[in-house]
Amino acid sequence: MKGRFYIFTFGCQMNEYDSEYLRRLLLRSGWEQAESMVDADLIMVNTCTVRKKPEIKALSLIGRLCQLKKKNQNLKIGLMGCLAEHKGEEIFSRYPGVNFVIGPGSLSEISRVIQENNLNKRFLAKGIKSIPCLPPVDVREKKVTAFVSIMQGCNNYCSYCVVPYVRGPERSRNYREIIAEIELLVEEGVKEITLLGQNVNSYLWNDSIMVRFPDLLRMISGVDGLKRIRFTTSHPKDLTDELISCFKDIPILCNHIHLPFQAGSNRILSEMGRSYTREHYLNLVGKLREACPDISITTDVMVGFPGETEKDFQDTLDLMERVQFDMAFSFKYSDREGTRAYHMTNKVPEEEKIRRLSVLQELQKNITLEKNRKMVGKVFEVLVEGKSKDGLLRMGRTTNNKIVNFRCDHSPEGDFLNVKITEALNNSLRGEAV
Repeated sequence: MKGRFYIFTFGCQMNEYDSEYLRRLLLRSGWEQAESMVDADLIMVNTCTVRKKPEIKALSLIGRLCQLKKKNQNLKIGLMGCLAEHKGEEIFSRYPGVNFVIGPGSLSEISRVIQENNLNKRFLAKGIKSIPCLPPVDVREKKVTAFVSIMQGCNNYCSYCVVPYVRGPERSRNYREIIAEIELLVEEGVKEITLLGQNVNSYLWNDSIMVRFPDLLRMISGVDGLKRIRFTTSHPKDLTDELISCFKDIPILCNHIHLPFQAGSNRILSEMGRSYTREHYLNLVGKLREACPDISITTDVMVGFPGETEKDFQDTLDLMERVQFDMAFSFKYSDREGTRAYHMTNKVPEEEKIRRLSVLQELQKNITLEKNRKMVGKVFEVLVEGKSKDGLLRMGRTTNNKIVNFRCDHSPEGDFLNVKITEALNNSLRGEAV
């Protein structure tokens, strides 16, 4: 054994995928996974810089780890993810206890270093190279759901977002690699996969044949043993009628879509560089519900973008009332260095951003609870994923991505059960197996 490792992950599902890649790589290289960071010889911190809050959390953790290293000089600390790409040199200088910094496009570098077992030399690896493929492992972590990256990067350059700068332009993976990875995961017991990309709708592979995202979905649906497909995230400007039809035509495609709208004001959408209007977004919602009447729609929404007036904010609330989202990930605008919005004037005061976020979240809480209440008394198929957070019940998800905690005497992970919903909560449902 070369040592024990521990991985902290902040941010999106793409980071979770990258952390899983690293976990498998370390296991195949002879490392052992530690139960806690105090038992580890190598600690990796996978970071996010899309918003200020996760960046602050990651930097705080790195500071604590550097203090831990003073007591254990043999401890190796690595930083990866979007913050590593965005501010790698600064972090290397600020935290001398950090051994290496690796951007999300340079995971192949850590592969080489780990396999050579050379973690004593400090190094920084940035830049956009290749998309990692999950290696098989002999030590399997029993999971029934998994993420699969189908592309990296983004070409949209929204005025508030650093993703194109830290993850680079769009690069799609070879569809053959994607299929092979999914087949590997199914062999390991995975029943449900979630396809990942900053904008999965724009997936395109073109060699001997041209494969677009709807084509890829149809190919994946043919993988023997795979029971469910999900995907995230979708950009409204690239949501085509052909893709919408997939919800009707592909039986194992789950009836859920995450479709960020960000703002309900056309003026703010234009300032954000989102390339669509509120009318276009509402039209897409109508098409989705026509193709799949029971589809669950979740979203991302921002308050306090520079120049956002009270009227702009009311337009956002109005759109939320009209759509009736099942859930919304909401957040305050925060300056991200290097973006166009960073240089905009007329910033919304922090206290006003806090107020608007509170109003919006209260509205969405009521909408979510009302939608969940409509599920009470009905029976849904649930994929059992494990125990509930309190450990007293079993937990799973419906096809429309609702978390259900339920009682059942015998329900192994990976089973599909029919569960009758008995109670609606803000963020989950309760039920009983039938």
